[in-house]
Amino acid sequence: MVVSLPEILSLGGEKKLTACLLLLLLELFLEGAEAVPNSADIENHLELGKQFLAHNQLSDALTHYHAAVEGDPNNYLTLFKRGTVYLAMGKTRFAIQDFSRVLELKPDFTAARYQRGTVYMKSGEYQQAAADFEQVLYEEPHNEHAHEQYSRIEPAEEQWVIVQDLMARGDYRNAIPMLTQLLEISPWCVAFRQTRADAYIELNDLLAAISDLRSVNKLSQDSTEGYYHLALLLYKIGHATSALKEIRECLKFDPEHKDCFPFYKKLRKVEKGISNAEQYRDEKQYQDCIQSAESVLKHEKEEQMIIYEAKRILCTCSVRNEDHGKALGYCKDALDIMKDAQILCDRAEAYIGSEMYDDAIHDYQEALGMDEHLQRAKDGIEKAKRLQKQAERRDYYKILGVKRDATKQEIVKAYRKAAQKWHPDNFQGDEKKKAEKKFIDVAAAKEVLTDPEKRRQFDQGIDPLDPEGQQGGHGGFHGGSPFAHFHHGSPFQFKFHFN
Repeated sequence: MVVSLPEILSLGGEKKLTACLLLLLLELFLEGAEAVPNSADIENHLELGKQFLAHNQLSDALTHYHAAVEGDPNNYLTLFKRGTVYLAMGKTRFAIQDFSRVLELKPDFTAARYQRGTVYMKSGEYQQAAADFEQVLYEEPHNEHAHEQYSRIEPAEEQWVIVQDLMARGDYRNAIPMLTQLLEISPWCVAFRQTRADAYIELNDLLAAISDLRSVNKLSQDSTEGYYHLALLLYKIGHATSALKEIRECLKFDPEHKDCFPFYKKLRKVEKGISNAEQYRDEKQYQDCIQSAESVLKHEKEEQMIIYEAKRILCTCSVRNEDHGKALGYCKDALDIMKDAQILCDRAEAYIGSEMYDDAIHDYQEALGMDEHLQRAKDGIEKAKRLQKQAERRDYYKILGVKRDATKQEIVKAYRKAAQKWHPDNFQGDEKKKAEKKFIDVAAAKEVLTDPEKRRQFDQGIDPLDPEGQQGGHGGFHGGSPFAHFHHGSPFQFKFHFN
């Protein structure tokens, strides 16, 4: 008899309570019955898992095998399929759990025992692997795969003993190839990976060590020490951003880690300084770039590659900021740590800005020696040679006494001052001839530096008023005296009126 809600309400107190409890239990039962997957659902998950597995979509396949196992946790075939997916994904601990559960349910399932032995083998757990392969061979004496795997265990164990002896004696160069052979057999062995990383560190092959330590961290369950040491190595080679990422992984496991947390506080400041400097450089805010890079040097005074990163950026931004004196110092400091073709080109530009053309050409040539296809160096050599040739003649900036970045207003002002000083009417005798030449140069400087196109040519090492300096030039002084259009005869029979 099913009691309806109106009937329950019409009952007395004790009967009403009993009826309510029965109704509640009935609803819970019905909900539970609906939550239990039927065999069709399980088969559907298994079929979808199979399809995803066929397309190598392991994560999707695993999701459906999870659902199938939850629907029927004692189905050894479903557990075996999920364990196989775990094995393909390198999730060794979960694969072993599934294969072990399969063997509890069906001890004579040889395929599961062989697969578990394979996982043990890849993990470097040779005794457990040997036990599984021996059992497989007892049940299937002619299993070639098990024979092959089993035959590799004893030599691997002996080689590991030799490696440990080599490491103890400091013979890292001979230990590394032997460890590499062991890792071909047992790629998931943390001990082998860590030992090879240690050997690489001793030989200062930090990039190789970093690669192995990344694998160690993936294979380990709690790898705070692994993340810390990986961050240290990345920082040591100047990769502050990558180091910060790894140290944050350490802090996820332990926010107050005794090594990771202090290092994180310093690393965050250094990484921010480098990142900001690079951003300012890309945005052509060179003074801000310099300030950010200099802040890095305040926080780091020992690690050479971090110092190198800061000096490299300071070299570039100082050149772009036309602070050539400081740029030469920063570039030298960076190059003393590590040679780099682009830094050589930066220093060459600083040499050009300092009118040290031979040194600039030398740096460009050295950069080409490092990268024979570096167009920047090829163009730089031509520019340095043009400017060097130009310097042997006349420098319009020097003639007017202005900087290379002077504005047009500053140039006109300097021209008026120089024209008054060297006006030939102010001189007599031999001094007058000298003044005439100076006055012509002053007028030429004004013509070139106040004309944007002529000034651009001059900055590229081409004198637009020199017929030999450019082909097809249209300088205003070509073909005779620049003052011939003022008056026939002496070019100085006129007066300037200055405000």
